[in-house]
Amino acid sequence: MRILIVEDDRKVGQFIERGLSEVAYSGTLVRTCAEARDTLADSPYDAIVLDLGLPDGDGLQLLRDWRSSGFNEPVLILSARDALQDKVKGLNLGADDYLAKPFSLEELIARIRSLLRRQGGKKTTVFEHRAIKLDLLARTVEVEGKRIDLTAREFSLLELFMQNQGRVLTRTMIAEKVWDSHSDLDTNLLDVYMRRLRKKLESTPDKQYFKTLRGVGYEMI
Repeated sequence: MRILIVEDDRKVGQFIERGLSEVAYSGTLVRTCAEARDTLADSPYDAIVLDLGLPDGDGLQLLRDWRSSGFNEPVLILSARDALQDKVKGLNLGADDYLAKPFSLEELIARIRSLLRRQGGKKTTVFEHRAIKLDLLARTVEVEGKRIDLTAREFSLLELFMQNQGRVLTRTMIAEKVWDSHSDLDTNLLDVYMRRLRKKLESTPDKQYFKTLRGVGYEMI
């Protein structure tokens, strides 16, 4: 499991990072809002530990932005703000749990495990975006109610976009997830598959579902 730690205090962040590694979790420490946004855009994470007092912004705004963009993975707020109104605000904005500092590492890990268990039990199997409906269990795709036949690779590619609506997916990230590779050959193949996917999904020029960011990747719109 990959956990993103957003914590401006380096010592606290490294303490959490070491604790996660001892229970076979992979922790990545970032210390600003900007780093958190960039890191999450580059690679998916299974959960986030989020401090609120960050040097370049408020963690609550960061949480609000994530939830509005469709990021649904569990977020645990870890903050020195322990007033009831802070906890209520954080939970109302989409946090899954709230732990006040100072904290016990054992309790933090137990809460992360609990969030991951809950998340694993409620995985979404049907995704919808505008006129597209993708069913993971039935392995079907419909556009405006009409069944669309996709190859296994095209289906995996669309699945990745449907699970990350509103997020820019880099070419490297797509290659890792769909081709299990970092190679230039596979990222070049990506262009071929994107053209095929667009041809099957976008029936008219005004019905575009993907935006190309040259030199970066693609975004589902």
